[in-house]
Amino acid sequence: MDIYLYVYLGSFVLTILTTPAVIWLAGRIGAVDRPGIRTVHERPIPRIGGVAIFVSTMTLVISAILLNNGIGDSFSAVQVQLIMLLSSSTLVFIVGLADDLKGLSARTKFLLELLAATALCFGGLRISRITLADGWTLPLGGWGYALTILWIVGITNAVNLSDGLDGLAAGICSIACGVIALFAFLSGSVIMGVFMLALLGSLCGFLVFNFHPAKVFMGDCGSLFLGFIIAASSVMCMMKSGALVGLALPALALGVPIFDTLFTMLRRFLEHQSLFAPDRNHFHHRLLELGLNQRRAVLITYMVTLLATGLGLLMLASNDIHSLFVFVGALLLIVFVFCIAGVVQLHTMLTRLRQTYVASWRKRYERGVFQDHQLQFRQLRDENQWWQAVCRTASQMGFAWVSLRTRGADGPIKEELWRTSGPQPDPSYMVIIQIPLHSGTPGRIVDLELAIARDDSLETASRRATLFARLLDENEMRLTTTVSS
Repeated sequence: MDIYLYVYLGSFVLTILTTPAVIWLAGRIGAVDRPGIRTVHERPIPRIGGVAIFVSTMTLVISAILLNNGIGDSFSAVQVQLIMLLSSSTLVFIVGLADDLKGLSARTKFLLELLAATALCFGGLRISRITLADGWTLPLGGWGYALTILWIVGITNAVNLSDGLDGLAAGICSIACGVIALFAFLSGSVIMGVFMLALLGSLCGFLVFNFHPAKVFMGDCGSLFLGFIIAASSVMCMMKSGALVGLALPALALGVPIFDTLFTMLRRFLEHQSLFAPDRNHFHHRLLELGLNQRRAVLITYMVTLLATGLGLLMLASNDIHSLFVFVGALLLIVFVFCIAGVVQLHTMLTRLRQTYVASWRKRYERGVFQDHQLQFRQLRDENQWWQAVCRTASQMGFAWVSLRTRGADGPIKEELWRTSGPQPDPSYMVIIQIPLHSGTPGRIVDLELAIARDDSLETASRRATLFARLLDENEMRLTTTVSS
Protein backbone atom coordinates (compact mmCIF):
# COMPACT_ATOMS: atom_id res chain seq x y z
CA MET A 1 0.00 0.00 0.00
CA ASP A 2 2.87 2.39 0.72
CA ILE A 3 4.16 2.18 -2.85
CA TYR A 4 0.78 3.31 -4.22
CA LEU A 5 0.74 6.32 -1.92
CA TYR A 6 4.32 7.15 -2.90
CA VAL A 7 3.42 7.01 -6.60
CA TYR A 8 0.47 9.37 -6.13
CA LEU A 9 2.30 11.83 -3.87
CA GLY A 10 5.49 11.68 -5.94
CA SER A 11 3.60 12.56 -9.11
CA PHE A 12 1.69 15.31 -7.29
CA VAL A 13 4.83 16.93 -5.88
CA LEU A 14 6.78 16.58 -9.13
CA THR A 15 4.00 18.35 -11.04
CA ILE A 16 3.93 21.14 -8.45
CA LEU A 17 7.67 21.61 -8.97
CA THR A 18 7.78 21.34 -12.78
CA THR A 19 4.70 23.38 -13.73
CA PRO A 20 6.24 26.79 -12.80
CA ALA A 21 9.24 25.89 -14.96
CA VAL A 22 6.93 25.01 -17.85
CA ILE A 23 5.08 28.33 -17.40
CA TRP A 24 8.40 30.20 -17.56
CA LEU A 25 9.52 28.23 -20.62
CA ALA A 26 6.22 28.83 -22.43
CA GLY A 27 6.60 32.58 -21.91
CA ARG A 28 10.14 32.53 -23.29
CA ILE A 29 9.27 30.61 -26.49
CA GLY A 30 5.90 32.30 -27.07
CA ALA A 31 3.78 29.18 -26.45
CA VAL A 32 0.83 31.14 -25.12
CA ASP A 33 -2.88 31.05 -25.88
CA ARG A 34 -4.08 34.51 -26.79
CA PRO A 35 -7.69 35.70 -26.42
CA GLY A 36 -9.86 35.13 -29.46
CA ILE A 37 -13.35 34.38 -30.67
CA ARG A 38 -13.06 30.71 -29.66
CA THR A 39 -11.72 31.39 -26.15
CA VAL A 40 -13.19 32.69 -22.90
CA HIS A 41 -10.02 34.01 -21.24
CA GLU A 42 -9.04 37.68 -21.53
CA ARG A 43 -5.24 37.57 -21.31
CA PRO A 44 -2.44 35.47 -22.84
CA ILE A 45 -1.90 32.24 -20.89
CA PRO A 46 0.86 29.60 -21.35
CA ARG A 47 -0.59 26.57 -23.11
CA ILE A 48 1.93 23.72 -22.79
CA GLY A 49 1.12 22.69 -19.22
CA GLY A 50 0.68 19.15 -20.51
CA VAL A 51 4.47 18.88 -20.52
CA ALA A 52 4.43 18.85 -16.70
CA ILE A 53 1.68 16.20 -16.66
CA PHE A 54 3.55 14.02 -19.14
CA VAL A 55 6.94 14.30 -17.40
CA SER A 56 5.55 13.64 -13.92
CA THR A 57 3.40 10.69 -14.97
CA MET A 58 6.09 8.97 -17.03
CA THR A 59 8.76 9.53 -14.39
CA LEU A 60 6.73 7.92 -11.62
CA VAL A 61 5.43 5.03 -13.75
CA ILE A 62 8.87 4.07 -15.06
CA SER A 63 10.41 4.44 -11.59
CA ALA A 64 7.75 2.19 -10.05
CA ILE A 65 8.32 -0.46 -12.72
CA LEU A 66 12.09 -0.45 -12.28
CA LEU A 67 11.95 -0.79 -8.49
CA ASN A 68 12.49 -4.22 -6.98
CA ASN A 69 8.95 -4.75 -5.71
CA GLY A 70 5.66 -6.40 -6.63
CA ILE A 71 4.92 -3.80 -9.26
CA GLY A 72 8.14 -4.52 -11.08
CA ASP A 73 7.37 -8.24 -10.91
CA SER A 74 3.93 -7.64 -12.49
CA PHE A 75 5.53 -5.78 -15.37
CA SER A 76 6.73 -8.95 -17.11
CA ALA A 77 3.16 -10.20 -17.57
CA VAL A 78 2.15 -7.16 -19.63
CA GLN A 79 5.55 -6.02 -20.83
CA VAL A 80 4.76 -5.82 -24.55
CA GLN A 81 1.42 -4.06 -24.10
CA LEU A 82 2.83 -1.57 -21.60
CA ILE A 83 5.81 -0.70 -23.79
CA MET A 84 3.43 -0.16 -26.71
CA LEU A 85 1.23 2.01 -24.48
CA LEU A 86 4.14 4.16 -23.33
CA SER A 87 5.47 4.51 -26.89
CA SER A 88 2.17 5.33 -28.58
CA SER A 89 1.09 7.77 -25.85
CA THR A 90 4.45 9.52 -26.21
CA LEU A 91 3.80 9.85 -29.94
CA VAL A 92 0.39 11.39 -29.24
CA PHE A 93 1.98 13.77 -26.72
CA ILE A 94 4.53 14.89 -29.35
CA VAL A 95 1.73 15.43 -31.88
CA GLY A 96 -0.11 17.64 -29.39
CA LEU A 97 3.06 19.53 -28.51
CA ALA A 98 3.79 20.17 -32.18
CA ASP A 99 0.28 21.56 -32.56
CA ASP A 100 0.75 23.82 -29.54
CA LEU A 101 4.06 25.16 -30.82
CA LYS A 102 3.68 25.23 -34.61
CA GLY A 103 0.07 24.36 -35.38
CA LEU A 104 -1.20 21.23 -37.15
CA SER A 105 -4.37 20.77 -39.15
CA ALA A 106 -7.20 18.87 -37.49
CA ARG A 107 -6.99 16.15 -40.14
CA THR A 108 -3.26 15.68 -39.60
CA LYS A 109 -3.76 15.28 -35.85
CA PHE A 110 -6.62 12.86 -36.41
CA LEU A 111 -4.60 10.68 -38.80
CA LEU A 112 -1.65 10.53 -36.40
CA GLU A 113 -3.98 9.63 -33.51
CA LEU A 114 -5.46 6.92 -35.71
CA LEU A 115 -1.96 5.63 -36.47
CA ALA A 116 -1.03 5.48 -32.78
CA ALA A 117 -4.28 3.73 -31.86
CA THR A 118 -3.87 1.21 -34.70
CA ALA A 119 -0.30 0.42 -33.68
CA LEU A 120 -1.41 -0.07 -30.09
CA CYS A 121 -4.27 -2.31 -31.17
CA PHE A 122 -2.15 -4.53 -33.40
CA GLY A 123 0.49 -4.57 -30.66
CA GLY A 124 -1.86 -6.72 -28.58
CA LEU A 125 -3.96 -4.19 -26.69
CA ARG A 126 -7.54 -4.65 -27.88
CA ILE A 127 -10.99 -5.69 -26.76
CA SER A 128 -11.63 -9.28 -27.78
CA ARG A 129 -14.82 -9.99 -25.81
CA ILE A 130 -17.42 -8.31 -23.65
CA THR A 131 -19.09 -10.06 -20.73
CA LEU A 132 -22.58 -8.59 -20.55
CA ALA A 133 -23.91 -10.76 -17.71
CA ASP A 134 -23.22 -13.99 -15.86
CA GLY A 135 -22.33 -16.59 -18.42
CA TRP A 136 -23.21 -14.30 -21.33
CA THR A 137 -20.08 -13.35 -23.23
CA LEU A 138 -20.03 -11.62 -26.59
CA PRO A 139 -16.93 -12.55 -28.63
CA LEU A 140 -15.96 -9.69 -30.96
CA GLY A 141 -13.48 -11.36 -33.27
CA GLY A 142 -12.24 -8.96 -35.94
CA TRP A 143 -14.71 -6.31 -34.78
CA GLY A 144 -12.61 -5.99 -31.64
CA TYR A 145 -9.95 -4.13 -33.64
CA ALA A 146 -12.46 -1.60 -34.96
CA LEU A 147 -14.10 -1.11 -31.54
CA THR A 148 -10.75 -0.61 -29.82
CA ILE A 149 -9.50 1.95 -32.35
CA LEU A 150 -12.84 3.78 -32.31
CA TRP A 151 -12.84 3.87 -28.50
CA ILE A 152 -9.27 5.18 -28.20
CA VAL A 153 -9.53 7.81 -30.93
CA GLY A 154 -13.02 8.86 -29.81
CA ILE A 155 -12.04 9.33 -26.15
CA THR A 156 -8.85 11.15 -27.16
CA ASN A 157 -10.78 13.74 -29.12
CA ALA A 158 -13.58 13.96 -26.56
CA VAL A 159 -11.11 14.96 -23.86
CA ASN A 160 -9.46 17.40 -26.26
CA LEU A 161 -12.79 19.11 -26.99
CA SER A 162 -13.63 19.34 -23.28
CA ASP A 163 -10.59 21.49 -22.55
CA GLY A 164 -12.49 24.75 -22.86
CA LEU A 165 -12.67 26.16 -19.33
CA ASP A 166 -10.13 26.51 -16.53
CA GLY A 167 -9.75 23.16 -14.79
CA LEU A 168 -12.51 21.43 -16.73
CA ALA A 169 -10.60 18.70 -18.58
CA ALA A 170 -8.14 18.14 -15.73
CA GLY A 171 -10.94 17.69 -13.19
CA ILE A 172 -13.01 15.32 -15.34
CA CYS A 173 -9.93 13.25 -16.17
CA SER A 174 -9.02 13.09 -12.47
CA ILE A 175 -12.37 11.46 -11.75
CA ALA A 176 -11.87 9.05 -14.65
CA CYS A 177 -8.38 8.13 -13.44
CA GLY A 178 -9.67 7.42 -9.93
CA VAL A 179 -12.43 5.17 -11.27
CA ILE A 180 -10.11 3.25 -13.58
CA ALA A 181 -7.55 2.84 -10.76
CA LEU A 182 -10.26 1.36 -8.53
CA PHE A 183 -11.38 -1.07 -11.22
CA ALA A 184 -7.77 -1.96 -12.04
CA PHE A 185 -6.98 -2.95 -8.45
CA LEU A 186 -10.24 -4.90 -8.11
CA SER A 187 -9.53 -6.82 -11.33
CA GLY A 188 -5.90 -7.50 -10.40
CA SER A 189 -4.31 -5.17 -12.96
CA VAL A 190 -1.67 -3.67 -10.65
CA ILE A 191 0.34 -1.96 -13.38
CA MET A 192 -2.67 -0.06 -14.71
CA GLY A 193 -3.66 0.89 -11.18
CA VAL A 194 -0.23 2.41 -10.61
CA PHE A 195 -0.38 4.15 -13.99
CA MET A 196 -3.71 5.76 -13.12
CA LEU A 197 -2.48 6.80 -9.65
CA ALA A 198 0.54 8.49 -11.21
CA LEU A 199 -1.68 10.28 -13.70
CA LEU A 200 -4.15 11.22 -10.95
CA GLY A 201 -1.36 12.72 -8.85
CA SER A 202 -0.06 14.78 -11.76
CA LEU A 203 -3.57 16.06 -12.54
CA CYS A 204 -4.21 17.06 -8.94
CA GLY A 205 -0.90 18.92 -8.90
CA PHE A 206 -1.71 20.58 -12.22
CA LEU A 207 -5.11 21.74 -10.98
CA VAL A 208 -3.31 23.93 -8.44
CA PHE A 209 -2.24 26.08 -11.40
CA ASN A 210 -5.08 25.30 -13.82
CA PHE A 211 -8.22 25.92 -11.76
CA HIS A 212 -9.89 29.29 -12.30
CA PRO A 213 -8.24 31.73 -12.64
CA ALA A 214 -5.79 29.56 -14.56
CA LYS A 215 -2.09 30.36 -14.71
CA VAL A 216 -1.48 27.71 -17.37
CA PHE A 217 -3.42 25.57 -19.85
CA MET A 218 -2.59 21.96 -20.57
CA GLY A 219 -2.84 22.52 -24.32
CA ASP A 220 -3.24 19.78 -26.91
CA CYS A 221 -0.10 18.07 -25.65
CA GLY A 222 -1.90 17.53 -22.35
CA SER A 223 -5.47 16.86 -23.48
CA LEU A 224 -4.52 14.44 -26.27
CA PHE A 225 -2.10 12.60 -23.98
CA LEU A 226 -4.74 12.34 -21.24
CA GLY A 227 -7.48 11.12 -23.55
CA PHE A 228 -5.23 8.54 -25.19
CA ILE A 229 -3.85 7.19 -21.89
CA ILE A 230 -7.24 6.97 -20.21
CA ALA A 231 -8.85 5.23 -23.19
CA ALA A 232 -5.98 2.78 -23.66
CA SER A 233 -5.71 2.03 -19.93
CA SER A 234 -9.40 1.21 -19.69
CA VAL A 235 -8.98 -1.22 -22.59
CA MET A 236 -5.98 -2.81 -20.89
CA CYS A 237 -7.93 -3.26 -17.66
CA MET A 238 -10.85 -4.78 -19.54
CA MET A 239 -8.62 -7.27 -21.35
CA LYS A 240 -8.14 -9.19 -18.11
CA SER A 241 -11.78 -9.42 -17.01
CA GLY A 242 -13.75 -8.77 -20.19
CA ALA A 243 -16.47 -7.22 -18.03
CA LEU A 244 -18.59 -4.47 -19.54
CA VAL A 245 -17.98 -2.35 -16.47
CA GLY A 246 -14.36 -1.98 -17.61
CA LEU A 247 -15.54 0.35 -20.38
CA ALA A 248 -18.79 1.49 -18.76
CA LEU A 249 -17.14 3.22 -15.79
CA PRO A 250 -14.68 5.29 -17.87
CA ALA A 251 -17.50 6.06 -20.30
CA LEU A 252 -19.62 7.45 -17.47
CA ALA A 253 -16.72 9.35 -15.94
CA LEU A 254 -16.07 10.90 -19.35
CA GLY A 255 -19.78 11.05 -20.18
CA VAL A 256 -19.92 14.84 -20.47
CA PRO A 257 -17.08 15.14 -23.04
CA ILE A 258 -18.27 12.01 -24.88
CA PHE A 259 -21.83 13.25 -25.33
CA ASP A 260 -20.55 16.75 -26.03
CA THR A 261 -18.47 15.33 -28.88
CA LEU A 262 -21.33 13.21 -30.26
CA PHE A 263 -23.83 16.07 -30.20
CA THR A 264 -21.24 18.42 -31.70
CA MET A 265 -20.63 16.03 -34.61
CA LEU A 266 -24.39 15.61 -35.14
CA ARG A 267 -24.94 19.38 -35.03
CA ARG A 268 -22.16 20.03 -37.55
CA PHE A 269 -23.52 17.30 -39.83
CA LEU A 270 -27.02 18.79 -39.74
CA GLU A 271 -25.63 22.28 -40.39
CA HIS A 272 -23.51 20.99 -43.30
CA GLN A 273 -20.27 21.95 -41.59
CA SER A 274 -16.97 20.14 -41.44
CA LEU A 275 -16.70 17.76 -38.48
CA PHE A 276 -13.47 19.59 -37.61
CA ALA A 277 -15.03 23.06 -37.73
CA PRO A 278 -14.76 25.10 -34.48
CA ASP A 279 -17.83 26.46 -32.72
CA ARG A 280 -19.05 27.86 -29.41
CA ASN A 281 -21.96 25.52 -28.76
CA HIS A 282 -20.26 23.03 -26.46
CA PHE A 283 -21.76 22.07 -23.10
CA HIS A 284 -19.52 24.44 -21.16
CA HIS A 285 -20.36 27.29 -23.55
CA ARG A 286 -24.06 26.70 -22.94
CA LEU A 287 -23.51 26.86 -19.19
CA LEU A 288 -21.77 30.21 -19.58
CA GLU A 289 -24.64 31.49 -21.73
CA LEU A 290 -27.05 30.57 -18.91
CA GLY A 291 -25.28 33.16 -16.79
CA LEU A 292 -22.84 30.98 -14.86
CA ASN A 293 -19.25 32.07 -14.40
CA GLN A 294 -16.35 29.76 -15.22
CA ARG A 295 -15.89 28.43 -11.69
CA ARG A 296 -19.57 27.49 -11.25
CA ALA A 297 -19.82 25.99 -14.73
CA VAL A 298 -16.82 23.77 -14.01
CA LEU A 299 -18.11 22.75 -10.58
CA ILE A 300 -21.52 21.82 -12.03
CA THR A 301 -19.77 19.67 -14.63
CA TYR A 302 -17.78 18.01 -11.83
CA MET A 303 -21.03 17.30 -9.96
CA VAL A 304 -22.70 15.75 -13.01
CA THR A 305 -19.60 13.62 -13.62
CA LEU A 306 -19.43 12.48 -10.00
CA LEU A 307 -23.15 11.65 -9.93
CA ALA A 308 -23.01 9.61 -13.14
CA THR A 309 -19.83 7.86 -11.98
CA GLY A 310 -21.32 7.17 -8.55
CA LEU A 311 -24.29 5.46 -10.19
CA GLY A 312 -21.89 3.54 -12.39
CA LEU A 313 -20.03 2.21 -9.36
CA LEU A 314 -23.18 0.26 -8.49
CA MET A 315 -22.30 -1.92 -11.46
CA LEU A 316 -19.38 -3.28 -9.44
CA ALA A 317 -21.83 -4.77 -6.95
CA SER A 318 -23.64 -6.75 -9.63
CA ASN A 319 -22.50 -8.71 -12.63
CA ASP A 320 -25.92 -9.53 -14.05
CA ILE A 321 -28.33 -7.87 -16.42
CA HIS A 322 -29.26 -5.27 -13.82
CA SER A 323 -25.88 -3.59 -14.30
CA LEU A 324 -26.94 -2.75 -17.86
CA PHE A 325 -29.99 -0.89 -16.56
CA VAL A 326 -27.74 1.04 -14.17
CA PHE A 327 -25.46 2.00 -17.05
CA VAL A 328 -28.34 3.10 -19.29
CA GLY A 329 -29.89 5.07 -16.43
CA ALA A 330 -26.64 6.95 -15.81
CA LEU A 331 -26.34 7.76 -19.52
CA LEU A 332 -29.89 9.10 -19.59
CA LEU A 333 -29.03 11.29 -16.63
CA ILE A 334 -26.22 12.92 -18.62
CA VAL A 335 -28.48 13.39 -21.65
CA PHE A 336 -31.11 14.99 -19.39
CA VAL A 337 -28.52 17.50 -18.14
CA PHE A 338 -27.58 18.31 -21.74
CA CYS A 339 -31.25 18.94 -22.52
CA ILE A 340 -31.56 21.30 -19.55
CA ALA A 341 -28.46 23.21 -20.67
CA GLY A 342 -29.91 23.58 -24.16
CA VAL A 343 -27.24 21.56 -25.93
CA VAL A 344 -29.87 19.05 -27.05
CA GLN A 345 -33.06 20.53 -28.50
CA LEU A 346 -35.00 17.47 -29.60
CA HIS A 347 -37.62 19.29 -31.67
CA THR A 348 -35.01 21.31 -33.55
CA MET A 349 -32.81 18.25 -34.01
CA LEU A 350 -35.67 16.13 -35.39
CA THR A 351 -36.69 18.95 -37.72
CA ARG A 352 -33.15 19.25 -39.05
CA LEU A 353 -32.87 15.49 -39.44
CA ARG A 354 -36.06 15.51 -41.51
CA GLN A 355 -34.81 18.45 -43.59
CA THR A 356 -31.48 16.72 -44.13
CA TYR A 357 -33.22 13.54 -45.28
CA VAL A 358 -35.49 15.45 -47.67
CA ALA A 359 -32.55 17.47 -49.03
CA SER A 360 -30.53 14.29 -49.55
CA TRP A 361 -33.44 12.64 -51.39
CA ARG A 362 -33.94 15.70 -53.60
CA LYS A 363 -30.24 15.88 -54.36
CA ARG A 364 -30.23 12.26 -55.53
CA TYR A 365 -33.39 12.85 -57.59
CA GLU A 366 -32.01 15.98 -59.26
CA ARG A 367 -28.76 14.23 -60.10
CA GLY A 368 -30.74 11.37 -61.61
CA VAL A 369 -32.72 13.84 -63.74
CA PHE A 370 -29.47 15.47 -64.83
CA GLN A 371 -27.93 12.15 -65.87
CA ASP A 372 -31.04 11.11 -67.83
CA HIS A 373 -31.17 14.39 -69.71
CA GLN A 374 -27.47 14.27 -70.46
CA LEU A 375 -28.22 11.35 -72.76
CA GLN A 376 -31.22 13.11 -74.32
CA PHE A 377 -29.28 16.30 -75.10
CA ARG A 378 -26.55 14.32 -76.85
CA GLN A 379 -29.12 12.92 -79.32
CA LEU A 380 -30.63 16.27 -80.38
CA ARG A 381 -30.77 17.09 -84.07
CA ASP A 382 -32.55 20.43 -84.46
CA GLU A 383 -33.71 23.54 -82.62
CA ASN A 384 -37.17 22.21 -81.82
CA GLN A 385 -35.75 19.09 -80.19
CA TRP A 386 -33.31 21.20 -78.20
CA TRP A 387 -36.08 23.48 -76.91
CA GLN A 388 -38.34 20.51 -76.04
CA ALA A 389 -35.47 18.96 -74.09
CA VAL A 390 -34.96 22.24 -72.23
CA CYS A 391 -38.66 22.34 -71.30
CA ARG A 392 -38.70 18.71 -70.11
CA THR A 393 -35.63 19.32 -67.97
CA ALA A 394 -37.13 22.49 -66.50
CA SER A 395 -40.34 20.65 -65.67
CA GLN A 396 -38.64 17.78 -63.88
CA MET A 397 -36.30 20.13 -62.00
CA GLY A 398 -39.18 22.23 -60.75
CA PHE A 399 -38.48 25.47 -62.63
CA ALA A 400 -41.22 28.13 -62.76
CA TRP A 401 -40.48 29.22 -66.31
CA VAL A 402 -37.78 29.27 -68.99
CA SER A 403 -37.53 31.97 -71.61
CA LEU A 404 -35.30 31.95 -74.71
CA ARG A 405 -34.86 35.34 -76.40
CA THR A 406 -33.07 35.75 -79.73
CA ARG A 407 -32.51 39.10 -81.41
CA GLY A 408 -30.39 40.10 -84.34
CA ALA A 409 -28.77 43.39 -85.25
CA ASP A 410 -31.77 44.56 -87.33
CA GLY A 411 -34.44 41.91 -86.84
CA PRO A 412 -37.23 41.63 -84.27
CA ILE A 413 -36.87 39.80 -80.95
CA LYS A 414 -37.94 36.18 -81.07
CA GLU A 415 -39.03 34.63 -77.77
CA GLU A 416 -39.82 31.07 -76.70
CA LEU A 417 -41.51 30.68 -73.31
CA TRP A 418 -42.30 27.67 -71.16
CA ARG A 419 -44.23 27.87 -67.88
CA THR A 420 -44.98 25.19 -65.34
CA SER A 421 -48.50 23.76 -65.53
CA GLY A 422 -48.71 23.52 -61.74
CA PRO A 423 -49.42 26.27 -59.21
CA GLN A 424 -47.40 29.38 -59.93
CA PRO A 425 -44.79 30.08 -57.22
CA ASP A 426 -44.78 33.36 -55.35
CA PRO A 427 -42.71 35.79 -57.49
CA SER A 428 -41.09 37.21 -54.35
CA TYR A 429 -39.56 33.77 -53.62
CA MET A 430 -38.05 33.12 -57.03
CA VAL A 431 -34.46 33.03 -58.14
CA ILE A 432 -34.17 34.48 -61.66
CA ILE A 433 -31.01 33.81 -63.63
CA GLN A 434 -30.10 35.19 -67.04
CA ILE A 435 -27.59 33.18 -69.08
CA PRO A 436 -25.99 34.65 -72.22
CA LEU A 437 -25.45 31.97 -74.87
CA HIS A 438 -23.15 31.82 -77.86
CA SER A 439 -25.23 32.36 -81.01
CA GLY A 440 -22.56 31.54 -83.55
CA THR A 441 -23.62 34.54 -85.68
CA PRO A 442 -22.05 38.01 -85.38
CA GLY A 443 -24.55 40.55 -84.07
CA ARG A 444 -27.05 37.91 -82.90
CA ILE A 445 -27.73 37.84 -79.14
CA VAL A 446 -29.25 34.83 -77.39
CA ASP A 447 -30.34 34.92 -73.73
CA LEU A 448 -31.84 32.18 -71.63
CA GLU A 449 -33.75 33.18 -68.49
CA LEU A 450 -34.51 30.72 -65.72
CA ALA A 451 -37.00 31.24 -62.88
CA ILE A 452 -36.55 28.79 -60.02
CA ALA A 453 -38.71 28.61 -56.92
CA ARG A 454 -36.55 29.13 -53.85
CA ASP A 455 -38.41 26.44 -51.85
CA ASP A 456 -36.62 25.62 -48.60
CA SER A 457 -33.28 27.26 -49.32
CA LEU A 458 -31.18 29.12 -51.84
CA GLU A 459 -28.78 26.17 -51.84
CA THR A 460 -31.27 23.81 -53.48
CA ALA A 461 -32.26 26.40 -56.09
CA SER A 462 -28.63 27.15 -56.95
CA ARG A 463 -27.83 23.43 -57.18
CA ARG A 464 -30.61 22.90 -59.75
CA ALA A 465 -29.40 25.91 -61.70
CA THR A 466 -25.85 24.56 -61.65
CA LEU A 467 -26.93 21.14 -62.97
CA PHE A 468 -28.95 22.83 -65.74
CA ALA A 469 -25.97 25.02 -66.63
CA ARG A 470 -23.82 21.92 -66.97
CA LEU A 471 -26.24 20.59 -69.57
CA LEU A 472 -25.87 23.84 -71.51
CA ASP A 473 -22.07 23.75 -71.22
CA GLU A 474 -21.89 20.21 -72.53
CA ASN A 475 -24.14 21.02 -75.49
CA GLU A 476 -22.90 24.53 -76.30
CA MET A 477 -21.72 23.59 -79.81
CA ARG A 478 -25.06 22.02 -80.67
CA LEU A 479 -26.88 25.03 -79.25
CA THR A 480 -24.72 27.35 -81.37
CA THR A 481 -25.79 25.43 -84.45
CA THR A 482 -29.50 25.32 -83.67
CA VAL A 483 -30.11 28.91 -82.60
CA SER A 484 -28.21 30.32 -85.55
CA SER A 485 -29.90 28.22 -88.18
